[in-house]
Order: sequence, then C-alpha cells, then structure tokens
Amino acid sequence: MESDRLWAAASRLADYVKSPSLRHIRDPQNIQKLAREILQAVDQAGSVWSKWTAAREDIVKAAANCWVPPEDLRAFLNSLPGPALTATDVAQRLRAIWEEPWTSYPKEELQAGCRALYDAEKAAGTEMRAIIGALEEFLEVEEERLRQEQNEAYQQFREQDRIRRQQRFLSGADCGWTPIDGSKELFCRRNGRAFRVGQAKDKRWKLYRIAAVDDAGELLGTYAGRREASKALEQIAYQAEILR
Repeated sequence: MESDRLWAAASRLADYVKSPSLRHIRDPQNIQKLAREILQAVDQAGSVWSKWTAAREDIVKAAANCWVPPEDLRAFLNSLPGPALTATDVAQRLRAIWEEPWTSYPKEELQAGCRALYDAEKAAGTEMRAIIGALEEFLEVEEERLRQEQNEAYQQFREQDRIRRQQRFLSGADCGWTPIDGSKELFCRRNGRAFRVGQAKDKRWKLYRIAAVDDAGELLGTYAGRREASKALEQIAYQAEILR
C-alpha cells in the first residue's frame, strides 16, 4: 500500500514538471490544484475502500447529495468495472462521504424536487451519469434559491428586530443599541437612562448621556471601539449619578 501511495504522488509530480513554463509551475493556483490532486491520488491509493475504483468514486461523490434511489445507484455502480457492491457497501460509502470535513448530508427540503427530476429523466431514458449531472445543476439552482430565501428571512428578522428596539427606546423601555430612523449614531437605554454612541472623524467612539434623541448630551468617554464603549456603559449606567 505504501508503494502505491508513493507512486501515485510521484506520477502526479512527474506530470506537473513536464510543463515547459516556469510561470505555470510556480503559479500558486496551479500548485494548490496539484496538491489537491496528490492528496486525492494518495488517499485513493491507500484507501480502505477496496471495491471503489476511480470511476465509482467519481460517481458516488457526484450522486451523494442528489437523492438518487440507492438501489438504482448501486445497480449503476455495479455496471462499472470492479467487485460487486452490496447495499451496505453503497450506504456506508455515502455516509463516509457525508461525514467528511466540509461536506454535509443531503438537504431534505430538496428531496422531492430531486426525485421528481430523477423519475422524469429515467422515464425519458436518460442514462444515469447524465441524470446525476442534471441533478447537480438542479441542486446548484435550488441551493442558491434557499440561500437567498434564508438571507431575505434573516434581513427581515433584523429589520423587525431593529423596529422593535427602536420602539422600545422611544417608549422609555430599556433596550440595546439601535439606530433611530436610519441615524448613523446608535441609541440605547440602560437602567431607564438614555445613551448615544457614535464614531468621530478620528475613528474613535464617543459615548454620551442624553435626555432625548435630539439632545447634544454629555460626553461620558471616548473609546477605541464600540465594544469598549458598551463595556464601559455596563458600569456607567448603574452609577448613582451620571449627569452633574
């Protein structure tokens, strides 16, 4: 196994240095690509998954998140060169792929769409590799749609939270930092007392005790960052006297 791994790495390096261009050889992106190829080749050469040829690996990784029916996937994999795969072989290889770093299990909210597309393409006579490719394209579009929906929901939540905090501040209730009607400065109320914080031209943050939103206020301190101002406020807000 060790010699197989060594040969796999050496063969990739030998192919790489055949390039007549030093710029190509030294290019950082090309080096990273080579590193990934070496890692994949070495992992494959030393893999404990002995039934999984390169062709099978490519297929199962492409199909991992596409909700391809397991028995159909196994039948196709068994049509490729290599020892016969059992249902457990396929199920456990998929699980191992899903649990690798930077990967995840298939999204259940996309299962119905994937299966509908799979069934339609299978009924039309499309071959398996083409179906998997179509499913990958479908997932790219749907995952982007989900990301946009999640982002819109998050932005809506933030806006609702901002409105809620603004209303709390204006009603006289304690609340965290919030802009008022789109202001650059932030306002909050602690212990029934109102405060304003804003970034000056020197990039430092100035903290004020105020009586109202349009009040110039009394400067309480100048801080390197808003976090430092907020930390100071946790003590200032509960002191016996703030304004003289």
